[in-house]
Amino acid sequence: MRTRPGTTRPHRSSPSLIAKLAVVAALGACTLTVDTGASAQAATCTGYVGLTFDDGPSSSTPALLDTLRQNGLRATMFNEGQYAAANPSLVRTQVAAGMWVGNHSYTHPHLTQLGQAQIDSEISRTQQAIANAGGGTPRLFRPPYGETNATVRTVEAKYGLTEIIWDVDSQDWNGASTDAIVQAAARLTNGQVILMHDWPANTRAAIPRIAQTLAAKGLCAGMISPQTGRAVAPTG
Repeated sequence: MRTRPGTTRPHRSSPSLIAKLAVVAALGACTLTVDTGASAQAATCTGYVGLTFDDGPSSSTPALLDTLRQNGLRATMFNEGQYAAANPSLVRTQVAAGMWVGNHSYTHPHLTQLGQAQIDSEISRTQQAIANAGGGTPRLFRPPYGETNATVRTVEAKYGLTEIIWDVDSQDWNGASTDAIVQAAARLTNGQVILMHDWPANTRAAIPRIAQTLAAKGLCAGMISPQTGRAVAPTG
């Protein structure tokens, strides 16, 4: 909200001057009320998309969170269990910044090459690490590399997890430029999810332009529904 400049108080105040100042103050208050309503109307969302960031938390996480907050964006952070266990304060910082926290395995292996017991360990230890760090119990799971099979899904179901892949790959993990990342986000449509990562500098640089691009399309950053796996309006 804009701050209205203060009025310089005169050395001596007459009753008529005080009355005029009261009218000005009242008009100023009305103006602020109207502006707030207009801003809320301008922010109306016609659809939602899921911004996701894999592989955190890391030393890059605070800068990423600052950029997201400065641009009014919320996202789902798919954390690796090993990093959540090593950096519990950063998990709490993610939650405090309004982000949602998902499970991205403990050590980022190729799960489809592992046996069921190993897959179970990767998923269960991450659930515990994130919960212990103050990130809540994840309800969303992203398999490393997007690789999945029936065994992986069986273990996911055991822990009540919904598997989330992506609709758009930003290619930030592959050295994509800031322009390319912004262009990838521009392809998002209502309900879709984009893959990004916690660590690339180009991704952080793209955030302000991603926010502008989404706003121009009437899209807002939403949460990912554990029921459908699609981006929806935030519920908390």
